[in-house]
Amino acid sequence: MPITPTEKIWFNGELIPWDQAQIHILTHTLHYGMGVFEGIRAYETEDGPGVFRLTDHMRRLAESAQIMMMPLPYSVEELVQAAKETVASTGLPSCYVRPIAYYGYGEMGLNTLPCSVDVAIACWPWGAYLGDDAATKGVRMKISSWQRHDHNIMPPSSKTTGNYVNSSLAKVEALKAGYDEAILLNRAGMVAECTGENIFVSRKGKLITPPVASGALEGITQDTVMTIARDLGFEVVLGDLSRADLYVADEMFVCGTAAEVSAVNSVDDRDLPCPGPMTTAIAHEYAKAVRGQVDRYKDWVEHAR
Repeated sequence: MPITPTEKIWFNGELIPWDQAQIHILTHTLHYGMGVFEGIRAYETEDGPGVFRLTDHMRRLAESAQIMMMPLPYSVEELVQAAKETVASTGLPSCYVRPIAYYGYGEMGLNTLPCSVDVAIACWPWGAYLGDDAATKGVRMKISSWQRHDHNIMPPSSKTTGNYVNSSLAKVEALKAGYDEAILLNRAGMVAECTGENIFVSRKGKLITPPVASGALEGITQDTVMTIARDLGFEVVLGDLSRADLYVADEMFVCGTAAEVSAVNSVDDRDLPCPGPMTTAIAHEYAKAVRGQVDRYKDWVEHAR
């Protein structure tokens, strides 16, 4: 999706004009992909922009950096406050929030130990990642020819910039073949996740989503959906899924900050019921929760004031 500029970007401790947020061509992470990032949404609420699960996202950013041995120069609390200031500076009722930490200019080579770490937070308007009607009409999925990273090759538990080469290859392959999104299998041939979303499959009245061990990112939206689903009375488990499980699913949806809750209408041209009753109920409750309209989930929404 094209980026619509806003007025300010938070960069290394201060808000600066959008066009001044630039890096040198020899910035380390540009060459080696050693950066960590998050995708967060702020939604319009009665009390102004509400950033959904902001602290949880910043905590995962810090954990990603820990996995990569990247020393963050800011605490989780400082990053939370910086994100709120950045969202507020846009004047937008809702927006997408992108924090990123990366190795900056000054050192080159594979040894990151001497490198300094820069941190930025940008916000801009962003619509539905998989389409405005993805929650109701669903999206077409393709099993990718590309495999998901193994835990001992590129740690999928870390939301790392370089890891997303894998996702980008799978995404473009699916789009060029006429599909909306790709599903990545792990080295054992079991389902890991999509290029940027966790997967949920309904089989025999039970919702199943692949665990971190399968190569899936420990999704914050995934955790949100699991909580909502259980509160709605659905049984939810972490479990392995084969590609055949997808083909015969009673219903299926994917979720992520960008995609939110999106129904799946087919996998490898096998049509699926869409949207199913679980998908519809969860998507409806999720849409209310992120806007602070459900009392028991109010603490998930942090307002940018």
